[in-house]
Amino acid sequence: MNLKIERIVLREIRMPLVRFFETSFGRTTERRIVLVEAIAEGVSGWGEVTAGEHPFYNEEWTDSAWLILRHYAGPRLLGHPLAGAEEAAGRLEHIRGHRMACGGLEAALWDLEARLQGLPLYRLIGGVHKQIPCGVSIGIQESVDELLARIERELEAGYQRIKIKIKPGWDLDVVRRVRRRFPHIRLMADANSAYTPADAEHLRRLDEFYLMMLEQPLAHDDLLDHAELQRKIQTPICLDESIRSARHAEQAIRLGACRIINIKLGRVGGFRQARRVHDIAQAAGIPVWCGGMLESGVGRAHNIALSTLPNFQLPGDVSASRRYWARDIIRPPVEVSPQGAIAVRDEPGFGYALDEDYLESITVRREILG
Repeated sequence: MNLKIERIVLREIRMPLVRFFETSFGRTTERRIVLVEAIAEGVSGWGEVTAGEHPFYNEEWTDSAWLILRHYAGPRLLGHPLAGAEEAAGRLEHIRGHRMACGGLEAALWDLEARLQGLPLYRLIGGVHKQIPCGVSIGIQESVDELLARIERELEAGYQRIKIKIKPGWDLDVVRRVRRRFPHIRLMADANSAYTPADAEHLRRLDEFYLMMLEQPLAHDDLLDHAELQRKIQTPICLDESIRSARHAEQAIRLGACRIINIKLGRVGGFRQARRVHDIAQAAGIPVWCGGMLESGVGRAHNIALSTLPNFQLPGDVSASRRYWARDIIRPPVEVSPQGAIAVRDEPGFGYALDEDYLESITVRREILG
């Protein structure tokens, strides 16, 4: 098809979380989110920039994404005919890094193309699953008792896998108490790069808790130390921050740095690169799952579409809207069945309608390009 973007609208929205979310980086109580609307032929496609408010998860943050979209990514796509959304990433390749900013715009183009073709987004990208198994990510709590109570509630809601955040001082004893209380659940721990190679023996002690995986224990940009650590521990390592491209996935697999890969749409720069990471992992027999970044309904809908690709074998962090928001910006909100799954919708594009009145009420800045 011929895809020519006529206008791009940038919006910053602010959404308070139902409850704070804490990792080894710190505590988040409100999200500042950049939404991207790409318009062609009177039709809008929507994407979400998944960068955080500060450059802690990676180098990007809300304000850097706005500037990249305004001055670099947006102008490279405006008015340039594309054969389809697949070509968008090629026009953005000269921008070093800033994958979340570029990925939000690229996702909007995929949504736009799907809408113009009258297709659900998941079908356009090659998805096959009609239901998405769901897990939850639970941040660091005020106490272990509070963590145990939250796990209980999430299990009662049907979630198929529990991920808890860990950091030095909140790890072995916490995981031990969780395992003692819930001996049979699918449990994993996410360190968000909080440890160093000197902690290998300490991390090896997690083996006794038969975790599904230990996610990103070492540096955010490391592969070699993870490979060495994986040789020392039985628990499968899952890489998150370290996998920013298909090339990184190839290198990690070749080195033996991980046995599982978390694919985040924004972290790798959009659907084209995410599909390549997926395909490389599938060919190597490495399962993948979809991680979350406290997205609004727009980013959550894109994550659902991504999770329909065939090698998404493990429950991801794509959970119900109400876990994070008193009111989401899409209608209906994302819901999880009592069996812990999300049904994939067949409406064109990402499958949900925008709650335009609410979206307008929480928009704090807007800029039109083109």
